[in-house]
Amino acid sequence: MSENTGPVETNSASRDHWTGQYGFLMAAIGSAIGLGNIWRFPGVAYSNGGGAFILPYLIALLFVGIPVLFLDYSLGHKYRGSAPLTFKRLNSKAESLGWFQVMVSFIITVYYAVIVAWAMMYAIYSVRLAWGEDTTSFFVSDFLQASGDLISFKPVLSILIPLVVLWFFVLFILGRGVSKGVERLNRVFLPLLVVLFLIMVVRALFLPGALEGLNAFFTPDWSALFDANVWLAAVSQIFFSLSIAFGIMLTYASYLPRKANLAGTGLVAGFANSSFEILAGIGVFATLGFMANQQGVGLNELEGITGVGLSFMTFPAIINQMPGGPLFGVLFFISLVLAGITSLLSLLQVVSGAFQDKFGYSARKAAVTVGAVAGVVSVVLFSTTTGLNTLDVVDAFINNVGVVFSAILMTLLAYFAVPKVRALRKHLNLASSVPVPAAWDWIVGLVTPALLAVMLFQALIGYVTEGYGDWSATSPNVLIFGWGTIVVAVIGAIVFTKLPWREAKHEDVIKFKGEED
Repeated sequence: MSENTGPVETNSASRDHWTGQYGFLMAAIGSAIGLGNIWRFPGVAYSNGGGAFILPYLIALLFVGIPVLFLDYSLGHKYRGSAPLTFKRLNSKAESLGWFQVMVSFIITVYYAVIVAWAMMYAIYSVRLAWGEDTTSFFVSDFLQASGDLISFKPVLSILIPLVVLWFFVLFILGRGVSKGVERLNRVFLPLLVVLFLIMVVRALFLPGALEGLNAFFTPDWSALFDANVWLAAVSQIFFSLSIAFGIMLTYASYLPRKANLAGTGLVAGFANSSFEILAGIGVFATLGFMANQQGVGLNELEGITGVGLSFMTFPAIINQMPGGPLFGVLFFISLVLAGITSLLSLLQVVSGAFQDKFGYSARKAAVTVGAVAGVVSVVLFSTTTGLNTLDVVDAFINNVGVVFSAILMTLLAYFAVPKVRALRKHLNLASSVPVPAAWDWIVGLVTPALLAVMLFQALIGYVTEGYGDWSATSPNVLIFGWGTIVVAVIGAIVFTKLPWREAKHEDVIKFKGEED
């Protein structure tokens, strides 16, 4: 076993755990199924070869997504801690990587909550189609009250109120701990999400033009398979949708009992996430096919097939024209809320778990501490008239630079640090019913970081030379909210690493009989 450089070990029974494999699985799937599954995957698939994209997508799932998911599971389960404690135990100099992952999760949390708050309001608006005929103008001008200023502290009440309510709710759940809070919520919300979304998809399949939409989604453009960017897009989609390499699955796995089927659970979670993404694609494109049919245009002539525009501008316009539109709208936006809350809780647990491990906080104290800071930042920056622009830039940089950089460092560390990735594979096999082959070592340690390095290089070149969106590389938006976000994450990681460990109760590192040091 590697040198234990963390705090002194005490009673392992003090740390909360999932009540069983099913509870962990519900939480893991709930984390993976989020807003990106519903609005990002359909657009990425459509713009990267349609049906042909499914092939590189599945290959990326099998050869990148699930291997890195296994890495998260093995690290969390073996070293029994949040990201900072896990990496400190893996290598005495690696704690800062754990805190960088905590900072990434924190930053995503503060703007992710705002999108969930939007969906909460739109579920209410759906009842009477309050957005009217011009859904784009309503979203941008009436609902967000968006301005072109760099930053404004003028609050928008229609966002502020549901955002505050959301923060109180998720922090109440988080404060109840892993088994009584996060697990219980996922046991209810995840099945409810699947049922509601299935009802919505079935309704969409019977709309006029639905078949044309499905044809556009599944018809393969085989030439796309020879485009390297399509394969990188597949890796990117799998990577972000599985919630891997920035602390979530590592933290969740640390709450598993000693006897846990790691690889089997990982396979179920990975394929459940991808199945939901394909289901989302079917529902979204059946609905877009209806819209194209109503307008008498081809699907390729529609705009807003992905991202915020799909959910809050295109879909309301479709709902206006749809028989039984209000019911469809309520189902769609409640699905967004449920998916968003389960993912939001997983992000918060990364931060809460780190504070509990390093500073000896209880789950409730960590929730209050984390929530007070995150809630204030969320309200101040993203519930204002400039919230949309700020959110857009922060999201792009923290995902395309922060998450990818974190993943590269994590995979390389696991491959080269003692006891190296071979020992982690041995741990996986001793704790799993499904054997992990030796090829996993070089897939995780060499292939994955190489692919991610290409993705990171492309993103950096684009941001440095062209900027982001309508903003140049030297614009205040890019410099402050783009690069500034990365700087904040790095500084936060350094500061928290330097702070002393307080007396806290931690579990011993798990070492099975016959496991390598």
